[in-house]
Amino acid sequence: MFYDQRMTAPDSPADLRAEYEDDLRAVVDQHGVDAVAEQTDVDRETADALLESESPDLTLPEVAQIQSLEAGEPEPDEMVTIACDHLLLGMSTAVLDVDSIESELEIELDAKEVQQKLERRAPMSLEEFVHIQYVIADGAP
Repeated sequence: MFYDQRMTAPDSPADLRAEYEDDLRAVVDQHGVDAVAEQTDVDRETADALLESESPDLTLPEVAQIQSLEAGEPEPDEMVTIACDHLLLGMSTAVLDVDSIESELEIELDAKEVQQKLERRAPMSLEEFVHIQYVIADGAP
């Protein structure tokens, strides 16, 4: 699950994103595209794209909404909070600050933007989350 604390990272951010998309694809497959479109903020085209093994643009809250369709999962807002808290905890464990995360990111985010996203003061996409999580997990001892 995307909101679990990661202590290790796969070979690349793309591999990490693929893991999460596989999880999401399984949920969409189980519940159906129509249910996803009706019960979340994710439109039908995006849910279809997931089923077709594409990598559509998703926000972290949308990912949480899809995941929350599974029995026993926390509410979407709680998942986003847990995910961001785990990133902050991972930063402490790996002794990383936002400047060091910025220097390792393969996407364009400055340290201030990273900080805002971690603190949920700015929206975060799945792509941004994956890259930040990858840097943190890769730097963890």
